[in-house]
Amino acid sequence: MKNWQKKWEKAVLLVAEVEHIPVMLETALDLLALKEGGTYVDCTLGGGGHAGEILRRIGPRGRLIGFDKDGKALERIKDVLAPYLDRVTLVKCDFRHLAVVLKKLGVIQVDGILFDLGVSAYQLLDPERGFSYNYDAPLDMRMDEGSQTTAKDLVNSLSERELADIIFRYGEEKWARRIARFIVERRESAPITTTHQLVEIIKDAIPAAARRKGPHPARRTFQALRIAVNDELAGIEEGVRAGIPFLSAGGRIVVITFHSLEDRIVKNIFREYAGASILQIITKKPLVPSPAECRQNPRARSAKLRAAEKLPSIM
Repeated sequence: MKNWQKKWEKAVLLVAEVEHIPVMLETALDLLALKEGGTYVDCTLGGGGHAGEILRRIGPRGRLIGFDKDGKALERIKDVLAPYLDRVTLVKCDFRHLAVVLKKLGVIQVDGILFDLGVSAYQLLDPERGFSYNYDAPLDMRMDEGSQTTAKDLVNSLSERELADIIFRYGEEKWARRIARFIVERRESAPITTTHQLVEIIKDAIPAAARRKGPHPARRTFQALRIAVNDELAGIEEGVRAGIPFLSAGGRIVVITFHSLEDRIVKNIFREYAGASILQIITKKPLVPSPAECRQNPRARSAKLRAAEKLPSIM
């Protein structure tokens, strides 16, 4: 058995334990202020942990509209939410199109919207998807496998300057220029097609002393490419803004982010709408998981949660 296959078997066990432990579950649901019979939107179904608990708490008259652009995730979610499927509308779509979808469904107002951002454990631990630097796989990184651009396309076609900009802006990687230069030099002899090829290039680019400190040397570059491939930051901006007008007075929007770029976008949007007397910010500072949760669910360690409430319209 190949080494990556052994790792994958271990990963499957980890997923079974971790994927269905939703991050900051009780905090998120408390801040959503769930109402029995209410209508809610889960913009990132993922493993279905938040969605299942929302449905349980809003009762038989409640309704959930769930988004995920990953077709594999939606297939899994049907089993997870099987007891509630008569009250769920599953949508294979990027949440940036939230407004269009809700209008097509005839939804005028909702009582709460949840975003749990970032890559899911299933995506990260599936070696065929190319999200992780721990498994050798095609250099893909698409959350929506129907989309066209892959990470392989970016690393083999962008200029050195464009690559450096992406790695620095989205990965906050101090060695972005060196990494970009090494990528361009290496691809001149042969295309870069796998995750491990890219990992080795990154390791060569980062000085040995720097590699020995902190997290895996490829982490920031992989994050940057994933964000670029999926246009994640623009999607967050568009999705959060699209959802706010659909909130009823007193309705809540809760967003869980996993790195500073995401959190900054949410913070700025909430401040803008609060300044216009459209939202009231509930979390003056982002909430973070307890140490106990971080020990139980390592994915939660970098999570931050912000929440806001829709104010009544002033006519």
